[in-house]
Amino acid sequence: MEAVYEWPEPVVRVQTLAGAATIPDRYVKPLSERPKLAAVPVGSTARASNNIPVIDFASLASGRETAAVAAACGEWGFFQLVNHGIETAEEVRQAWREFFALPMEEKQRYANSPATFEGYGSRLGVVKGAVLDWGDYFFLHLLPPSPPTKWPSSPSQLRTGNRGKTEEYCAAVAKVVEAVKRAISAALGVEEGYMAAAFGQAAAAMRVNYYPKCPQPELTLGLSPHSDPGGLTFLLPDEHVKGLQVRHAGEWVTVDPVPGGLIVNIGDQIQLLSNGTFKSVEHRVTANAAADRISVAYFHNPQDDLLISPASEIVKRSGPAVYKPIMYREYKKHMRMLGLGGKSHVDSLRTT
Repeated sequence: MEAVYEWPEPVVRVQTLAGAATIPDRYVKPLSERPKLAAVPVGSTARASNNIPVIDFASLASGRETAAVAAACGEWGFFQLVNHGIETAEEVRQAWREFFALPMEEKQRYANSPATFEGYGSRLGVVKGAVLDWGDYFFLHLLPPSPPTKWPSSPSQLRTGNRGKTEEYCAAVAKVVEAVKRAISAALGVEEGYMAAAFGQAAAAMRVNYYPKCPQPELTLGLSPHSDPGGLTFLLPDEHVKGLQVRHAGEWVTVDPVPGGLIVNIGDQIQLLSNGTFKSVEHRVTANAAADRISVAYFHNPQDDLLISPASEIVKRSGPAVYKPIMYREYKKHMRMLGLGGKSHVDSLRTT
């Protein structure tokens, strides 16, 4: 019998709380989880001294960045991809910014449920009384696609038959994805088409993240620490307001977006396929008192009913399989029930 997912309490839109002087208790993180925020002005051009690696797409696609990809995936789990040729990013950001500026009653027409998460949302997981994150979002399946009725009818750029820039952007990212999968296969020392075959009839989804201004950003997070459950994530960041942090060498590093770049990170399924050679890495999002923030995440995930297990070629080279096989649709249930949980979901599959 298929599980039934329901929100345990009425869902409050974070955007409706942004004008208050203090945040509700439901959003206050335990002391150990609160961020240490540096006073960096919005729009600052100061560069991070310990930023994630930057890789040129043309070099990656031609096979000249195998060592760089291996180092980035092995040491960081993240890299920034530049010169990818995608030209519709700014139009996509602007269209979705206009959606989140719509009156609340208009956005509420697209309120989602935890069964699929399609539509306008404000939380993950169905644990009653959970501490919540300071962010709203809009989630859509791309492959297989969400029904047209799930797409907003406003603003006009997102209306059925007139959302070409968003669809054009996603199609362009999908082409970049294939080159990145080939590069990761090469970095792992397996056949060029290994990742494509392992993912099967791959699925894709898009999540537009909206983080409203927060009166007490030092007490909460826009998104709690987690690793992504799927295969690969391609993030179109807000270039003017930093917020993404990656855990590296035990410290939280604030990502400094390269203008025009995409932030790429590997998910739990590649950690499983690579037998832990490449690890998905915890990341989180901080809140901001001075400005709201928007980002667009494109998720490339395995086919739901394929068994994901460590590659036999890698196991032969490096030792026994350290993860149990699992179908991706079963893996997703952990996230839908429990919400974000650091690395706990993938760690639960360890054989030792």
